[in-house]
Amino acid sequence: MGYVAIVVDDYDRAIQYYTSNLGFTLVEDTPQPGKRWVVLTPNPESDCNLLLACASNDTQKTFIGNQCGGRVFLFLQTDDFWRDYEAMKAAGVKFCEEPREEEYGTVVVFEDLYGNRWDLYQNN
Repeated sequence: MGYVAIVVDDYDRAIQYYTSNLGFTLVEDTPQPGKRWVVLTPNPESDCNLLLACASNDTQKTFIGNQCGGRVFLFLQTDDFWRDYEAMKAAGVKFCEEPREEEYGTVVVFEDLYGNRWDLYQNN
């Protein structure tokens, strides 16, 4: 998978959050007619990227922060859960629960700037 699109209300606000609070890297920010092609990645060596899609009408605006009906929408895998959890916590990321150990690894649910729910997880 190359890109996962996420609907946002403002490119610059979203870039600021995902880079400062989640530690993503801005890969590309190219103006296009009526929009921008904005790509971020959690890991510059990964081929999986987050594509910011600014809502352009009222219907799209209704999906900001609720792209998966309140369920966890995205899964952010880490090789050091506690390092990333503590860094995100210090950066003001809103966690919905305390970290927990599951059969598959360590996980915690958090919400992004818009209220989309994510899992931060590390496999065993």
